[in-house]
Amino acid sequence: MSTKPGLDDLFEPRVVLPDFNAQARLARLVGLDDHKARLTKMVGVLVNPGRLQDWQRHHHPHAQGLIDVVGRRPPLVVLEGDVGSGKTELAETIGDAVARQEDINITLYPLSLATRGQGRVGEMTQLLSAAFDAVAADAQRLKGANGRARGAVLMLVDEADALAQSREAAQMHHEDKAGVNAFIRGVNRLATEQLPAAVLMCTNRLDALDPAVRRRAADILTFTRPNEAQRRHALTAMFGGFGWPESHIEALVAATGARPGCQDGFTYSDLTQRLAPGIILDAYPTTAIDPHRALEIARAMQPTPRFKEGGV
Repeated sequence: MSTKPGLDDLFEPRVVLPDFNAQARLARLVGLDDHKARLTKMVGVLVNPGRLQDWQRHHHPHAQGLIDVVGRRPPLVVLEGDVGSGKTELAETIGDAVARQEDINITLYPLSLATRGQGRVGEMTQLLSAAFDAVAADAQRLKGANGRARGAVLMLVDEADALAQSREAAQMHHEDKAGVNAFIRGVNRLATEQLPAAVLMCTNRLDALDPAVRRRAADILTFTRPNEAQRRHALTAMFGGFGWPESHIEALVAATGARPGCQDGFTYSDLTQRLAPGIILDAYPTTAIDPHRALEIARAMQPTPRFKEGGV
């Protein structure tokens, strides 16, 4: 590339958090409370370790060694799991919860897939290096004294296996391997310079990620399709205000689970982006939603197929 890429070449639109829209989106992710809580704490510790040090001095004043171990982890978290399981939506919105918890502003930098380049020699390396330069420069301004951040930066890498595929793959091109090296150097740089920044990676294919990337992850959160209790929680949140008998909700819970000939139930996105709109639009604008008709729609709808390598 002959010119240095700009932010719009490297990232999707940036978002400053906290933000009411992000807060509302995060609240709609029902059934993921454990993942929300864990990721909020994890990212908070990675971008603002001063609060962890305050906690250690108050509760465990002689345990500095353990805190040092935690503090040396690379600021990288991997969210992996099935399609439609909520991992990308959580990664895009969790910064709002962290910003409110830590009482700082956080800028979300969603990495553009264009940073993968078009295969020209050195292109992917240059683009990824420029992306980490931008994140590091922003984070450097926000670095405070004694580990306390004045703000923080989150880099989001969706479809992470497209950028950090294992270098052990026989078919991997040299340029792709160089790009993975650049990505690892970028994560290491954020850790070495102790910047208030973290990287969130989302993938459907954890095994496809380079082993060196997986080893560097401070945490790997696994996302699965909602179980019966989680589907009940989600469906009650959406339809509980209709005054239906509990038996109607339970019928929807059963209809969105595994079926004969299909071991996979509905994903979170199936429930919220396909089923709920389908039920509403079936009745709108002339009639009220009928629970029996809602059940028919659920039974006729097929869950999103599980991701398979090579699309087979």
